[in-house]
Amino acid sequence: MNNLVEIQSQIEKLQKQASQIKAKEFDKTVVEIRQKMAAFGITVKDLQPAKSGKTIDAPVSKKRAGVAAKKGSTTPVAAKYRGAEGQTWSGRGLTPRWMTTLIEQGKKKEDFLIASPAAESA
Repeated sequence: MNNLVEIQSQIEKLQKQASQIKAKEFDKTVVEIRQKMAAFGITVKDLQPAKSGKTIDAPVSKKRAGVAAKKGSTTPVAAKYRGAEGQTWSGRGLTPRWMTTLIEQGKKKEDFLIASPAAESA
């Protein structure tokens, strides 16, 4: 059976081998990464996490994903529906809980439409 000194010697040899293999593969890996970055048009900036705290797994950008980014897409949409307690909903996205509850109570979504100024003047 091996004694402690022999095992420690083997560990040291294996660690040296691992360091040598890592050094060889490091350069090869960097070359592969650079080739893929060039092929996909990825920049170093794309690899940095967003300031909003999103993880690095988030999509790089709409433009890179093949979808044209819209200008002004952060403009809020006017409310289309208003609840009895003043809650509002634009009609986009998931139906809010307050609206779902009212619909389950037998009310219609149309009952909560906000009259538009254009409709009132007509």
